Amino acid sequence: MAKSDSAALKKLSIVVPVYNEGENFPALRAAVLKHVRTPFEVFVVYDFDEDTTVPAVQRAINEGDTRFHLVKNCIARGVVGALRTGFQQVCSGPLLVMMGDLSDDLVIVDQMVAHHAQGAKVVVASRYMKGGQQIGGPFLKRTLSRCAGLSLHYLRGLPIHDATNSFKLYDAAMLNSLTLESQAGFALSLEITVKVFLAGGQLAEVPTTWRDRTAGASRFRLFQWLPSYLHWYFHAFRPRAS
Repeated sequence: MAKSDSAALKKLSIVVPVYNEGENFPALRAAVLKHVRTPFEVFVVYDFDEDTTVPAVQRAINEGDTRFHLVKNCIARGVVGALRTGFQQVCSGPLLVMMGDLSDDLVIVDQMVAHHAQGAKVVVASRYMKGGQQIGGPFLKRTLSRCAGLSLHYLRGLPIHDATNSFKLYDAAMLNSLTLESQAGFALSLEITVKVFLAGGQLAEVPTTWRDRTAGASRFRLFQWLPSYLHWYFHAFRPRAS
């Protein structure tokens, strides 16, 4: 698929990496249609043809909803490859990354788009700022995420409280200008946030409520991905651009 002309059309591009989310997709689609008032298009990125999400998305497309697109991961199997494949679909404008497991609160999407319109290069859905919360999920994962986000805010001065959340909105042109290095899971989100901060880019946040999935299986691998998270966490303490 050619890169999107979403900027010219003032559309929001939504990238959703999936792994067997066929059970969740109808509810995800309904949530997008209900809560996102900004004109949008959705790129559902999958690794393999047998993924249960594929026929669920195809049904929506067959019903005439041309805002949804199926994109096969063409870089490397896994989350990083899926996200980078999704990024390649969009030249400019706001680009939202969300999960396919219904954990993200789409009520705040239009607020995130508004921050982008005001110049923010990264807009974080924040679980740890005032008004945000996290419901469910493994205790260790929750604790490490909260400690990382709050320590980067208070000790390093990031103007956000939740640098590790993958539910973020980016400026697509900014993404295209970055050399992305992460190879492990959702650490890519932290890498982007840290690099934009160090380059002097504007960051913003909106409080959100995160809820653990109720269907399907999580592919999050904390201990496998932790070294990459730690690398970008400490990278944040490098000097900022003057």
